[in-house]
Amino acid sequence: MSNRDVIVKRLVMAVNQINRWVDIVFPELRHVFKDVSCKGAIATLRLFPTPKEISSMTSLDIMVGWKSLMKRQPGPKKAQLLIKYAKSSIGTGQALDAYKFHLEQLLEEYDLAEKQLERVEQQVKEVLNKISFAKKLLMMKGISEISLAGIIGEAGDLSGFSHGNSLLRHAGLHLAEASSGKWKGQIVLSKRGRSRLRRFLYLATMSLVMNNPEFKAIHAHNVKVKKMKKMKSIMKLIGKLARIFVGIARRNVSYCPSKVQESIPLAA
Repeated sequence: MSNRDVIVKRLVMAVNQINRWVDIVFPELRHVFKDVSCKGAIATLRLFPTPKEISSMTSLDIMVGWKSLMKRQPGPKKAQLLIKYAKSSIGTGQALDAYKFHLEQLLEEYDLAEKQLERVEQQVKEVLNKISFAKKLLMMKGISEISLAGIIGEAGDLSGFSHGNSLLRHAGLHLAEASSGKWKGQIVLSKRGRSRLRRFLYLATMSLVMNNPEFKAIHAHNVKVKKMKKMKSIMKLIGKLARIFVGIARRNVSYCPSKVQESIPLAA
């Protein structure tokens, strides 16, 4: 997972540099493709990156080019829109050969990072399959293999923790007093733990709140009935997730939605 983090950073850097290239050479591309890193935009940048090239083409030529790289390509309306914006582009028209060469290098970096990310994530899934309790944790709707691998990668064997609170302390998500000498401050999260573990616990909880019926119901009850702030509710749910994870790992049992539902008041 540490290796994956490095690759993701490189991929983000490559996408940011491609975005900068588009801003200089063909900023109107975003009117056709909202995300410059989507398949259609990347295919366009590979085949005919500059407005000058697109302006001299027909919509059929563009669609044939897209078809050579994509199984499902955009339709004729997008091709016509691309030509329209290319003809009125405000992008630079100078040193286009140098800009095209630079784009080739950026796309090579992007492709390499994408390929490496795919390989490392495949390795992650293979390792997870060897961990007995991991299969049971993945039965929770909303838990992805990557977020679970991030938690296990940072925390180690979850069955070795005595309680979910121990996992929270390991992540630095336990409460501590911000004080110095005679001065006493507020009770805050200590954050004296593994930052990446905090990140993956947070991401896993957010995914559960969006996709898991039990966590979604608890979060709604916390916010609407108990009048909690949304972030405070999320922090409480992180604690609940930690207890569920450690409980399943220690007892080697399956996730039981009915037990989680018991904690939701009937009024919810």
